[in-house]
Amino acid sequence: MTANELGSSIKHALYRQLGRASGRIQNHRNLDVDVLEDDTSYLVVFDVPGAETDDIQVRYIEGNVKIKVDRFRPFREEYSMCFPGRGMHLGGEADLPPDAVVDPNAGTATLSETGTLRIDIPKSSALEKRESERTAATETDAGPSARPASPTDHSSDTTASGDAPTGTVEPE
Repeated sequence: MTANELGSSIKHALYRQLGRASGRIQNHRNLDVDVLEDDTSYLVVFDVPGAETDDIQVRYIEGNVKIKVDRFRPFREEYSMCFPGRGMHLGGEADLPPDAVVDPNAGTATLSETGTLRIDIPKSSALEKRESERTAATETDAGPSARPASPTDHSSDTTASGDAPTGTVEPE
């Protein structure tokens, strides 16, 4: 083995190890996240490039939105791996404000083609308002006979301390 071949072999081995280290760091680092709020809901946005809807798990636990992403790296026969730098097991979390009262079971998660995961979690007050507007519209449209037998009970609404999934991830 010549000195050039030895140097090239060492360089290639170091490059691969650096790539593996980079991937491991990504696996243990939380994904960047934005938490936005409007009058009716919270919007939690993660960037998860290279992920498919089947790769993502979304959970809501006690005021905290957690995601887990298990990406897949397809094998390409015509190429060999020089720098395996992308983490395959990613995760992230975002805390909602401490006073948040939401219905996590009514939440939705959507993945765009560009790898942006949008999790929309409605506030419980917005759901109550929509329900009362629907009831009022039904009563107005159909007259007095359309009134429900008993008022809607909102005592079981999930608060920010609930433990429930926010829903399945749908492609955009």
